[in-house]
Amino acid sequence: MTDYLPATLRFLQASRQCELNSLRYLLGSGELVGKVSILIHHLQRERGAVHLYLCSEGPQAATELRDREQDALGSQQDVIQFLENTQIPDPSQPQASRLFSSAARVIYALGVLQDTRQQVTVRAIPLVNAAEGFNDAIRHLLSLVFTVSDTPADPVISQALIALFSFMQGKELAGQERAIGARIFSQHTPQTDHQRLAGKIIDLIERQEQHFATFTEFSDPLNRQQWLQMATDSEFERLRRVACTRRSVSDHDASQYWFRLATRRIDDMKRQEDNLQRSLMQLCRERIGAAEQACQRQQADIDTLKNALTDSDSGFSVFMGDGQQVSGWLPGEGLQPRLGQSLLSLLGQQSRRLDAQNQELSGLREALQQRKTVDSAKKLLMQHRQLSEDDAYKTLRQMAMDQNKKIAEIATALLSVAGVFADRS
Repeated sequence: MTDYLPATLRFLQASRQCELNSLRYLLGSGELVGKVSILIHHLQRERGAVHLYLCSEGPQAATELRDREQDALGSQQDVIQFLENTQIPDPSQPQASRLFSSAARVIYALGVLQDTRQQVTVRAIPLVNAAEGFNDAIRHLLSLVFTVSDTPADPVISQALIALFSFMQGKELAGQERAIGARIFSQHTPQTDHQRLAGKIIDLIERQEQHFATFTEFSDPLNRQQWLQMATDSEFERLRRVACTRRSVSDHDASQYWFRLATRRIDDMKRQEDNLQRSLMQLCRERIGAAEQACQRQQADIDTLKNALTDSDSGFSVFMGDGQQVSGWLPGEGLQPRLGQSLLSLLGQQSRRLDAQNQELSGLREALQQRKTVDSAKKLLMQHRQLSEDDAYKTLRQMAMDQNKKIAEIATALLSVAGVFADRS
């Protein structure tokens, strides 16, 4: 049996090393997520400036737009250079294909956005189309973050990534709310559009609450408490109610006022988001340190086993078969009982630890799978019914309410039916 010992120990060490390499890879992924969150924030601010610029004639709006565009372009270049000059995504990782695909969509969407910017500058594009260009770029950036969130095999880091991703989604919806509100309060928006825009505000508020609820479920206690203690601006809430009740506002500065209050709220969210990203990076470093120490301890145990084997009397054998242990002075090369028990203990510890990780990850994977299912159903509705993303989500939500089911259940059923028709075609 001693012939099998080197290979057993080698694969045991390789298992630990793979975990350590995965954690180091996640540290780089966390850096990418941080850069993406900064770019998303700048794009959100630029999108708000676009709304003000296209809804007004003043030079102040033009200056604000140029400043926000420069901020976004600088951050955009930083993300693209990071993708091109680092091993994130790493081609050796099993999830690299999805990450490369997400990165390709991000770069393409940012290229299309540059054309949108040029049309905005000369006021040659409708506001709705301009907003959709920014929404699309941000949507692909969030999809890249989701792809990173969907890959870790470490349950603690997975939970932190889900919390961060959910918060980023909620913050993006808050940015859309800021933009829609600026249109509601603008004197250039026809009164006939107020009811439709008010409905959008109500929907955005509801979806924000859902994403922030997911964030609080998966976040660490400190960041959760910081979020819950964040003060709500009573004046912002008042304007929110005005927007949702479809009332017109006579104050010609109302749009700017709303924009300032909403921006203050989103800037507070960005600080919370930065805290989450720093917590994620620190968590990755801590997990790497713990994994390195575990590797060192395992290596010491393995070295002890090897030394004991070298000094042992090979005449005494221990064999494992059919779930029973047989020992004694038998011919052949086996392991002394204590050595055999030590090796089995190492194998058992590794197996139990990985099983425990898989059990913790199963619940997290379920939450991610529900999100992917809902996204796939939205894309299906967008393609076949020519709906916007918001309208596709509203359709799923209405179907869920009508049937008293969860949105994820409706999405699953919709995809199943679509699959049946696809198979028959």
